[in-house]
Amino acid sequence: MFSKEDAKGKKIMEKTILLVEDEQGLVVSLKQELEFEGYHVMTAADGLLALKVFNKNKNLIDLIILDWMLPKLDGLGVMRRIRRTSNVQIIMLTARDYIGDKVAGLTGGADDYITKPFEIEELLARIQAVLRRPRQGFDQKQIYQLDDLTLDASKRRVMRNGLNIRLTQREYKLLLEMFKNVGKVFTRNELLDLVWGVDFEGDPNIVDVYIRYLRNKIDKFPATKKLIHTVRGIGYSLDDDKE
Repeated sequence: MFSKEDAKGKKIMEKTILLVEDEQGLVVSLKQELEFEGYHVMTAADGLLALKVFNKNKNLIDLIILDWMLPKLDGLGVMRRIRRTSNVQIIMLTARDYIGDKVAGLTGGADDYITKPFEIEELLARIQAVLRRPRQGFDQKQIYQLDDLTLDASKRRVMRNGLNIRLTQREYKLLLEMFKNVGKVFTRNELLDLVWGVDFEGDPNIVDVYIRYLRNKIDKFPATKKLIHTVRGIGYSLDDDKE
């Protein structure tokens, strides 16, 4: 992170953004706008260079603005490689507005998504919202086990009784947070903050919806021990010690 001085000479820290975009004109204009707003900006014009810049400056970069269509390695490929080792915030920037692409970006690990063309004010607002979310350190623990349910964080893979279970990004994050505190009873608000972010303004019942999604995938077999539990009046827990 870089520092500068305010009007009183006190040092303040700049947030660092890695802008990954191959349209040079857009890079110049966005870099100028972002620097005017007080951000320090690094740039990369292709996917492989983006990975090189990120790996070299991993501890400095607070946010990545990542274009989908890039030379050498596309944005989705870049994001998947970064997500193996980092929880840095990522905003996907793309001219593709198909709902399937949006879903692919978000489930692939993006924190937000904006479609070209866009107003700079909208991008700045999204940047501010994403940066306000707590950035958790990358989980060093790789394998979580409960009964016959396994979550491998290094491969982002979930298995039950030896069978692969396909989860969306949101379902995976929800399960991972519950796995970090097996037996803990989470309230809806706690899960909203951990999985959707403290700035989430949607319906809190979305937690119930995703718990149901997880149950349909994790606890769906009749002979399988139920691991996701409802604690009436409080919330939910992941535990193998409940009936």
